[in-house]
Amino acid sequence: MEPGNHRNITKKQRLNLETAEIAWVELQGHFASGRLISVNPDLDLLEVAVSIADDDRTQAERWLSDRKIHPVTDGQARRWNDTQASLWAVVVKPWVLVQHREPR
Repeated sequence: MEPGNHRNITKKQRLNLETAEIAWVELQGHFASGRLISVNPDLDLLEVAVSIADDDRTQAERWLSDRKIHPVTDGQARRWNDTQASLWAVVVKPWVLVQHREPR
């Protein structure tokens, strides 16, 4: 996509372009600052990102209540560090949403 075309895309398309698989080691600083949010693998990472970007509090609170999204736990951080995991990530300021998918 050419740089000038970014104005004509939807928020979901923009977030998709900004989503990448990233090594856990690259995300540790965000974890240390408390800004890393884990997204359950059965959710669509982009749908969650759009909801948060749109400040859809009702949906976010539902996911939080159901533990479908939550701050990354110390246990998750240890496992991802021990396994040198890669996670899918997208920034929705001030948060970094991450999703770990088991290899198939």
